[in-house]
Amino acid sequence: MSGKHIAKEQPNSFIFSEINLKKKDEILKKYPEQRKKSAVMPLLYLAQKQNDGWIPLAGIQYIADLLEVPYIKVFEVATFYTMYNLAPVGKYFVQVCTTTPCMIRGSGKIVDMCKKYISEKEGHLSEDKKSSWIEVECLGACVNAPMIQINDDYYEDLDEQSAKKIFQSFNDDSLPSIGSQKGRKGSEPIRDRLTLIKN
Repeated sequence: MSGKHIAKEQPNSFIFSEINLKKKDEILKKYPEQRKKSAVMPLLYLAQKQNDGWIPLAGIQYIADLLEVPYIKVFEVATFYTMYNLAPVGKYFVQVCTTTPCMIRGSGKIVDMCKKYISEKEGHLSEDKKSSWIEVECLGACVNAPMIQINDDYYEDLDEQSAKKIFQSFNDDSLPSIGSQKGRKGSEPIRDRLTLIKN
């Protein structure tokens, strides 16, 4: 059994919406008929998008039936990757990178802020059911560490105060601009240092 948090309350059934049925057909066209089980990841992602950011067990069964594979094969994929959620995550799903570059730059303090302002336990909804958080491996923005991903957006160059501001903004849906929270553009050197110095 996966170590992921799986929702206790589950819908009895799941089917793709009319729009997503068309998207499902487009996805399946990318794979030979005898290899259609390879479409499991994009179909899981499609189910998650449709269901407010999480995949119910009925959705896993639905995809298994579509691909004509055993339920366990789809369940294994859904529980292996952190990109798939098996319980509600709320309107704001926070992924905190705690890999080495972010850790060195203070991601532990960001985790502490998540515990204080979202939920004491990762993978659990906040009291208002509006947000949740988890720790993840590298999100690929190491040069602007520490950073988090909220839904599909990156917030970089964080410290305790900027993280607090972001998490408190969930209350009135007024998130700050994405990207660097210190005003850096791209990955320019911090504190206006020059990478090349003229003689």
